Amino acid sequence: MIMVDKLNQLRALFATMDRALIAYSGGVDSTLVAKVAWDVLADRALAVTANSPSLMAADLQEARAQAAAIGIPHRVVDTREMENPQYTANPVNRCYFCKSELHDTLKPLAQQWGYGYVVDGVNADDLKDYRPGIQAAQERGARSPLAELGITKLEVRQITRELGLPWWNKPAQPCLSSRFPYGEAITPEKLQRVGQAEAYLRHLGIANLRVRSTGDTARIELPAQEIRDFIANHDLEALVQAFQGYGFTYVSLDLEGFRSGKLNQDLPSSLPRF
Repeated sequence: MIMVDKLNQLRALFATMDRALIAYSGGVDSTLVAKVAWDVLADRALAVTANSPSLMAADLQEARAQAAAIGIPHRVVDTREMENPQYTANPVNRCYFCKSELHDTLKPLAQQWGYGYVVDGVNADDLKDYRPGIQAAQERGARSPLAELGITKLEVRQITRELGLPWWNKPAQPCLSSRFPYGEAITPEKLQRVGQAEAYLRHLGIANLRVRSTGDTARIELPAQEIRDFIANHDLEALVQAFQGYGFTYVSLDLEGFRSGKLNQDLPSSLPRF
């Protein structure tokens, strides 16, 4: 019943909008927002995905497929955060510059195309983490229906499942720039090799993973309970050769296991959550 109430609240929120442009990454959060917006507004809703070197090609393909399954019109636009030295220097507030570029791109398009609202997939849990990109979106007038209604990540997955959408348990896939320690400069070449390494692991059937990149070292993060099977059942020599072919010198396995937001663990607690 709680999930039904939250879904109805989400629908009611979109019913107050005339036309809405959804900042749509293809993740489970923004896809739920796009689905409900389409159900309520029909052709007065549009999903727009930002494409840049920090987005894996496979993730863009999945975003296209999910939009098609929902039925919502979908467009892809290029963003140029890689041209901003404040972004490529990879400071702790890197995401601020990313979302600034995103919404500085989407807001004029929304105005040009006649959409009164730009909305994103930020959920209530995101407000508890260090997310400087949220500030950039708010400064540009974007709305976050999930966060406004207090809908958490778990509730997003539950609602998505109840709607019969098969990607309800899709792992989170933040942009590839999140794989680098703060302060290490980001380049298109580094993003490419991380993307290739993660694609290699996905082809092995591993869904929830990260390849963290520090200098010339790739550090593979897998769920802790999968580490033993990974070592026992995969050709590690072939994996190392593949990673070296992508441009890494060293390949390691994080024995702690995968944990989302791991690179934020050493940030000062005094930093604002967003």
